[in-house]
Amino acid sequence: MSSAATKPAIPIAPILSGASFRRAGFAPTATVLDAGEARLVTSGRIAIGLALREIGVGPGDTVLVPAYHSQSMVPPVLWRGATPVFYRIRPDTAPDLIDLAHRIDGRTRAVMVTHYFGFIQDLAPLRALCDARGVALIEDCAHAFIGEREGRPVGAIGDYAIASSMKFFPVYEGGALVSARRPLGTVALRSAGPGFEAKVALTSLENSFSWRRLKGVQAAMWLPLKLKDGLWGALKKRRSAPAALAPSSSDSSYSFDPAWLDKRSSWFARTLLALVPAARIAGLRRRNYARLDAALGSLRGMRALYPGLPPGVCPWVYPLLVDYPEALFDRLLAAGVPVVRFGHPLWQGVDVHTCPVSADLSRRVLALPCHQELREDELAWLIDSVRKAAA
Repeated sequence: MSSAATKPAIPIAPILSGASFRRAGFAPTATVLDAGEARLVTSGRIAIGLALREIGVGPGDTVLVPAYHSQSMVPPVLWRGATPVFYRIRPDTAPDLIDLAHRIDGRTRAVMVTHYFGFIQDLAPLRALCDARGVALIEDCAHAFIGEREGRPVGAIGDYAIASSMKFFPVYEGGALVSARRPLGTVALRSAGPGFEAKVALTSLENSFSWRRLKGVQAAMWLPLKLKDGLWGALKKRRSAPAALAPSSSDSSYSFDPAWLDKRSSWFARTLLALVPAARIAGLRRRNYARLDAALGSLRGMRALYPGLPPGVCPWVYPLLVDYPEALFDRLLAAGVPVVRFGHPLWQGVDVHTCPVSADLSRRVLALPCHQELREDELAWLIDSVRKAAA
């Protein structure tokens, strides 16, 4: 039986603080927005849907999806009437090109490939395979908004790249569709309305306040926030109130709502993307990752999923490969440690027979936050808590 979880003691994702805007002391770095023409949308899964629509994926087609995946990758494929076909990955999380090539047939329109946990894959062989077989390549940069490999920004290899700004910037919603190869002129976006704009801004600020950041701003906004609570309560009582002012992706749902396809990201999120320096995000995440790796990567019963931190990588989280994941997961949750279990569970029917590596990683990878807004005391507490739980 699993232990009862307590409220996380530290934030699992970046929250806005006064330090978020500091620029000095960090080396410049590329982002997926440097890879090509871009459209800022509300989530990565919406970007997948747009990419599939632009490619012309439809009923009867297949889309190849890595067997180690987020469940949010599949609903956009089903929305197009296509069938997801899952291909194997290798233990280093690179695509198994032999298995992938075997699954490409006359119905295959696109291949999705993931840069897991921010570690950028070498996509040259897969790019060549897709070109030879006449198949579009979609780079899933949901874990890798920031980064570069061999002098090229992440997202520059695929026909399309999709990304999730929520994992890297202190915002409540946000994603991107990018293409270095194809024009995006047919992707026309419009505002989701004043309710959406207000909800994103206020929710982002309230999240910051809940973690004891921006205390001066919180004091100045007590009246607007009080009015917001009353207004939202009144709206929910009206039959004509909208079902949702923001996409469900902002609240960790795997669902896909095509009503958000033509909606652009909020003004608040787009402004923060412009003002919050990617260089600081990458520099601090790399520093925090290195500290976690030095403290935890050699503990008995666990090891880092990746043996090092290559240049150009901006990690999303710090993934550990754990021998006894369920017991450790329960202890971490009981201690208030936020844990990411990417690919847990996998899409229904994807199991050890589909890909033994994916089934193993889905069960054994426990990932810890390493984002740029962790304070020194929070990082020290995280290390100490994981050490105690592992012991």
